[in-house]
Amino acid sequence: MHYKALAGRATLAGFVVLAASMSWPITAGAKVASRWPSGVTAGAKSAAAASGPTVGPVSKVSQGCAGQNAEVETAIDPANGNLYEEWIGCGGLGFARSTNGGQTFSRAVRLPGSAGGWDPAITVGPHGKVYAAFMRSRGTKTYPVVDISSDGGKSFPAIRALVPPRQHNWGDRDFIAVSPSGTIYVTWDYGPKNDIKFVCSNTGSCSFTAGDVNAVIQRSTNGGKSWSKIIPISPGFPASGADSAPVLVEPDGRIDVLYQGYKVVNHKTLKLGVAHSFFTSSTDRGRTWWRHPVQLGPSALSMNTSEWWIDGSLGIDSAGNLYATWDTQRGEFDAGWLAYSTTHGRTWSRLFPVAQAGNHAAHIVQVVGGGPGVAYVGWLTDAPRCGRVPCYAQFLRAFSIGQGWLTRKILVSPDHGNWRVWPGDTIGLSLYPGDTPGTHRVAVSWGSGIGGRGANSQIWAAVVGGLP
Repeated sequence: MHYKALAGRATLAGFVVLAASMSWPITAGAKVASRWPSGVTAGAKSAAAASGPTVGPVSKVSQGCAGQNAEVETAIDPANGNLYEEWIGCGGLGFARSTNGGQTFSRAVRLPGSAGGWDPAITVGPHGKVYAAFMRSRGTKTYPVVDISSDGGKSFPAIRALVPPRQHNWGDRDFIAVSPSGTIYVTWDYGPKNDIKFVCSNTGSCSFTAGDVNAVIQRSTNGGKSWSKIIPISPGFPASGADSAPVLVEPDGRIDVLYQGYKVVNHKTLKLGVAHSFFTSSTDRGRTWWRHPVQLGPSALSMNTSEWWIDGSLGIDSAGNLYATWDTQRGEFDAGWLAYSTTHGRTWSRLFPVAQAGNHAAHIVQVVGGGPGVAYVGWLTDAPRCGRVPCYAQFLRAFSIGQGWLTRKILVSPDHGNWRVWPGDTIGLSLYPGDTPGTHRVAVSWGSGIGGRGANSQIWAAVVGGLP
């Protein structure tokens, strides 16, 4: 989930981007692999139905960026429906936009100042500004950078860096949110010294087994020209054992964070044990946080230190209800979960299973809120089997607080991805504004390596319509 492995090769801050490229001609209603889990509604079948969810044509978002493209995040401008995509690729962080409902995308470009960068995060501010964040290392410092566009993603003239005060620090996984007043909030994983011990997957990226890891936040009230000091979110700083802290700002300015908290089992060696998801909140612009964050799920459901993808996602619907997704490991089984809160995170519902599979399968699960009491959950997993081997597939499902799951599992990806090719640690999930129940549209994007031996991952996107 941290320093990424491209095409199965573990790399550190200065990525080695493979030069090979490939193409994947996609047509609407393309045939899908036949061996999928039960209960799956394939896009081609949905499109033929008289009503219900339909999966639109798939677009290749990373067109124009040779080599490996992976780990995508998305955002939609609620004022005009412009869709923005950011991912690791193009020799740094790639960017593309769609102004016609996800039917076509602009040619991909590299974001300014992102060469060698990783971990995309993107959002749209209250006046249509696009904020594209990523991590970068320069000299002995590692820190987030925010590129800002005032013309709908046509250009990014403002490059704002959150440079830490200490040399030889550790940094990773940024998330970004902007308040209704325009205050920018960036959360990231920060360590005062770079003492992280990694374990890397041959087919994924890397996680860590020890080190001084902490979830922190910084804010800017002047468009990123200056930033607040580093403020710890997780209790016990330094060496709090926390990382991966997605953030959102509620309409009243309340800041919500869901972070992954590992148990520090040895405070001398900083060895990390299992982790759980924790929710916390701030009502004073991030200055202070709950003294006792709320653990989601029972202690028996935990994350291990070999989980390489970004775990944890936080969403909010139009009525202010919160939704959290994450996944846990027990033995060979990995399971994705959903929970909701109607009390601003003070209490949470029982857990709703999203997906489960054995053989150490990955479930990269994310959520976006919809209308009152409704959320949409997407996940990328290598649990399906294509012949004798696993393969990646992208799914989506709609959920209601009052009724539970509103749809069956919708297969969004029309073809399977090579499980040996790293697709990235996240997916993109954004809701189009202004639709009515039964016509809601969710833009879904994901990384996947399509083709034979040596194929790279590329970024793909489709719009799922007809959702409740």
